[in-house]
Amino acid sequence: MILSVSRRTDIPAFFAPWFMGRIREGFVLTRNPMNHRQVSRIELSPETIDCIVFWTKNPAPILPYLDEIGARFPFYFQFTLNAYGLDAEPNVPPLTERLETLRTLSRKIGRERVVWRYDPVLLSPTYDAAWHIARFAELAREISPFAGRCVFSFLDDYPKIAKGLRAIDGRVCEEAEMREMAEAFAASAKNHRLPISACAEPLDFSSYGVERGRCIDPELISQLTGHTVRAAKDKNQRPECGCAASVDVGAYNTCSHGCRYCYANHSAESTAARIKLHDETSPFLVGQLEPDEKVKERKVP
Repeated sequence: MILSVSRRTDIPAFFAPWFMGRIREGFVLTRNPMNHRQVSRIELSPETIDCIVFWTKNPAPILPYLDEIGARFPFYFQFTLNAYGLDAEPNVPPLTERLETLRTLSRKIGRERVVWRYDPVLLSPTYDAAWHIARFAELAREISPFAGRCVFSFLDDYPKIAKGLRAIDGRVCEEAEMREMAEAFAASAKNHRLPISACAEPLDFSSYGVERGRCIDPELISQLTGHTVRAAKDKNQRPECGCAASVDVGAYNTCSHGCRYCYANHSAESTAARIKLHDETSPFLVGQLEPDEKVKERKVP
């Protein structure tokens, strides 16, 4: 199976010691986000895990563990690095610090295992299309020597993010704005020989040189492992998503970055309450196994 760590929260940034405990113990327990009583046990062994895909805005806390992880499992990073200010991303480290972390990560594991995500693209009086075009070009110049590819995506209009967007007078992009930025992003990426793709976008940007992205990418995993990966499309993602099926070990309402556009946290209050339930020794990211809960082994072909 392909292990996703994690679309639901930033495990490398906030829960690296817990994840290493799970690796060393050889299993993790997860709850179905749609059915709290449905508990799965996922074996974490080289026999069951084909590759680990890390998603993060700050991999610095997990860097000390990568040699240990890499000795057992292939992996790569989806590293989200935007240039928004603290109004949009209140608890993300400063941009200069994140760029240095990206360089450190790339030197440690190789640029082919680092995917730069410029994600999500939202618009506001502060962050207009011209701002994104200029900032993307600057970041592409800085990042291209240290990342194997770039992925971008435009903000989707989820009801749960409305309050956060109002706080920064933010909004989703219109089609003409998307096309203007996609064309400019592609030109900047081409200038720096950086392959570029769009994540889960219904619009076709191929005329600008933008591929349709697969963040959980069987082709990349095959290149990294030397084995052909045959994985079906993930039916649990949006129709436009090209990702292969994976098993996610994260939990919603646990990320402390506090990004205004985040769909994975319901509110600051609920997130703070959930984080208090985290125990580094628990097989769950949040909470413990209840006496009446039954655990089923998660089988993935």
